[in-house]
Amino acid sequence: MNILFVHQNYPAQFTHLAPALQRRGHQVLALTTQSNNRPGPVKVVRYPDPAEVNCSQPLARPYAEHVERGYLAARAARALRDRHGFTPEVIFGHSGWGETLFLREIWPQARLLIYAELLYRPRGQDVGFDPEMTRDADLSRFATVARNAHLALGILDCDAALAPTRYQATSFPAELQSRITIIHDGIDTRIMRPDPEARVTLPDGRVLSAGDEVLTYVARSLEPYRGFHVFMRALPAVLAARPEAQVLIIGGDGVSYGGKPPDAESWKAKMLAELDGQLDLSRIHFLGRTSYADYRRVIQVGRVHCYLTYPFVLSWSLTEAMSVGAYIVASDTEPVREVIRDGENGRLVPFFDTDALSSALIRGLALQDDRANELRRAARQTILNGYDLHGHCLPRLIDWVESHGPAGGQAD
Repeated sequence: MNILFVHQNYPAQFTHLAPALQRRGHQVLALTTQSNNRPGPVKVVRYPDPAEVNCSQPLARPYAEHVERGYLAARAARALRDRHGFTPEVIFGHSGWGETLFLREIWPQARLLIYAELLYRPRGQDVGFDPEMTRDADLSRFATVARNAHLALGILDCDAALAPTRYQATSFPAELQSRITIIHDGIDTRIMRPDPEARVTLPDGRVLSAGDEVLTYVARSLEPYRGFHVFMRALPAVLAARPEAQVLIIGGDGVSYGGKPPDAESWKAKMLAELDGQLDLSRIHFLGRTSYADYRRVIQVGRVHCYLTYPFVLSWSLTEAMSVGAYIVASDTEPVREVIRDGENGRLVPFFDTDALSSALIRGLALQDDRANELRRAARQTILNGYDLHGHCLPRLIDWVESHGPAGGQAD
């Protein structure tokens, strides 16, 4: 059958699924934005990047921007239909940026599948979770309600939806959860595996090896949503207690979630200013955003991996760190508890308890946890048992997409 994937950041969550379906004999296309130059495993068509949208009501601006993107995606879809004769039996799109809003009107007979990553909540999730970052709680809740509009329309209009974790699925109202199937994107455990020979060369030429006293932290962007401020505040005690420890930090200086600090150019700059004089910066290595291969080696080298998050979307970095058999110290927040059980496959600490975090990191770096090797093995086994790409997730994803095509959509 003909399958169209839609994602402004393609391939993203469809990295493995799209080519797997193509190998099974389906004709697969991907629709993405003009500025997205990421290499894709299947043929890609593009729509123009949205221009700035004029909107006098700030709360309505996100919806206006998503509608504009959806309109441009729909125009490109119409060209596919009218000029090139492409008619998909299945459309599978991420609804987060509005691209799927009008595709039903172009191809009313197609089955519309939605990647339902998260529905924002004004209470009980990220909004108001961190009092330090909450400037106007009421306005934050207004904005949260407003930015749900396109997400709600997306799941209301779809034939079926997919979420990667239970926590993310249950962010949607109970009456809509029956439309959602939970299947993780999958971790390639053949690549993300323990490697006692792993090495990392630092910018100054020093080489760190697996087994060295290395603390790792990874986020797309260094920001409060991923607990960067809490992590940094724990470092003075960690570095003082462990004079040989090296800290490797991966992440960009921008913002992926939330906002910029009001008094600094980045959260990294803000935290370095706050902790000025308390950190041995010769042992803290900010690596920025790295290649996947370099990121993998960093995780494989680490003696302890720290993962912190608000109640929000669970990061691939946690499940990939588990897959390499890392000793995990993570925040005791709801999305993390879905994969980490304290004392079984990692250690959990309260998100805001800096002392508890530094103590747990010190204990792991000092090899004082006599169950460390057991926790490492259990972390990897958790991924092998339920999140392995080839053994579990990809076969289920393929079946899920094909089951929504005509007559099951099975290829010959």
